[in-house]
Amino acid sequence: MYICFMYSKELLKGTLKTVIVSLLKNGERMYGYEITQKVKEVSGDKVLLTEGALYPMLHKLEAEGVLQTQTEMIGKRVRKYYKLTKSGASTADEMVKEFLDFMETMKIIVEGNNAPQHGFA
Repeated sequence: MYICFMYSKELLKGTLKTVIVSLLKNGERMYGYEITQKVKEVSGDKVLLTEGALYPMLHKLEAEGVLQTQTEMIGKRVRKYYKLTKSGASTADEMVKEFLDFMETMKIIVEGNNAPQHGFA
């Protein structure tokens, strides 16, 4: 699924959707290999995505209407580009906000301080 030098696949398993939509949030389109290379680059080689993990998720996001595809001939090869749909852009914003909130909550839990008080006695 994932090959990673720094993080366990259990930590990364639920983040692939968020990673993909985050990379495409700026409105640009990317092809699969380009996505894997961008993740590798921005993570400082700590996260390496395999085709076996990436392409099923791209297809799922496309089926959900989050992504649209465009194909182009590059020489004798067909290259498939992925881009967020209009509704996908909104979904991406929500996913990123949820993920950032989740990270803050996990930080509170793991560090064991600054936990919100719920008024339970």
